[in-house]
Amino acid sequence: MKFRRILSLAAACTFSCAAFAHAAPVPAPLPDAQGPVVLDWTPPALAALSSQAAVRNSFTFDRNMLQAAASLMSQDDEPTRQAINHLDGISVHLLRFGNTGIPNEDAVNTIRDSYHLRGWKHLVTTTQAGGPVRNGTTDVWVVMDGVNLRGAVVLAETPRSLTLVTVAGNLSPVDLLHLRGHFGIPKFDSDDLQTPRQ
Repeated sequence: MKFRRILSLAAACTFSCAAFAHAAPVPAPLPDAQGPVVLDWTPPALAALSSQAAVRNSFTFDRNMLQAAASLMSQDDEPTRQAINHLDGISVHLLRFGNTGIPNEDAVNTIRDSYHLRGWKHLVTTTQAGGPVRNGTTDVWVVMDGVNLRGAVVLAETPRSLTLVTVAGNLSPVDLLHLRGHFGIPKFDSDDLQTPRQ
């Protein structure tokens, strides 16, 4: 009798395991804001837009390259030099589109949603004409570690271009402001930053 029960349980387990093996794979959960800032991760929607861009460039600065860049800066810009020295790396993705502009605004919104789903805190600059990126929108997401930032993402959109910059390091919010205008980070106005969007 016991043998039959064991055989029945084994058969049921084998059937369940086989059914599980043929089920659709469950996607791995996105890392949340507690994990490390990964410079080479970009939302999948960016790759889709990249394939439609007339011009696309991507590059990464590691810590050594950033420190070399900081050493070349003017002595008069010490706050920016210090901010750069707090960085572990920066990755930049530049997409330029033709006269018709960005082909899929839904893909841009999907990029924005991807960072929200990862648990990053979101700030938005002005979208008015003549704004920080020439009549466009700049989104800023940050990962906080106490009062400091472990990372930030800047997404700058104009009618014909998209720039995504990922920053990793141990920065103060003031450091992020000093990095504006360097390494592909647009020179957005700090007064236009709003409270984090949940």
